[in-house]
Amino acid sequence: MSFRDKPVIGVIGAGSCSSEVERLAEEVGRRIAESGAVLICGGLGGVMTAASRGASKAGGLTIGVLPGNDRNAANESIDIAIATGIGEARNLIIIKSADVVIALPGAYGTLSEMAFTLKVGKPLVSLGEWDISDEVVRAVTAEEAVKKALELVRKKV
Repeated sequence: MSFRDKPVIGVIGAGSCSSEVERLAEEVGRRIAESGAVLICGGLGGVMTAASRGASKAGGLTIGVLPGNDRNAANESIDIAIATGIGEARNLIIIKSADVVIALPGAYGTLSEMAFTLKVGKPLVSLGEWDISDEVVRAVTAEEAVKKALELVRKKV
């Protein structure tokens, strides 16, 4: 299967998070990689670091879409770093590049990514306390979130 044939799962969440959310994000990343999907995220800290670390340890491909101009600013588990130089506007690039998005706990940046996801009609799985729309699919565990995300991708194909 070529890269073009693999589902791309966006992972969004806080740039700084608790150890509990970090463990959850790392498991999400691991499960994404084990499923054969590609992980795309903002490429920096917190949820982004943990998810990409989990995917990387499991042999998966990770893409980080960075807000700044320096691709070396990406966390060490990012395989492909894209330096945009467009700040938070890079959130829309992440969403448009993903087939489905999994939202972990976060703040306003995460909320903006969720809004973009719904606005452009992409499937969204919430793994946390996000309850912003009936269109958001809820999940309680990392395993359930990735399973539901992959089911949503298959439905769109």
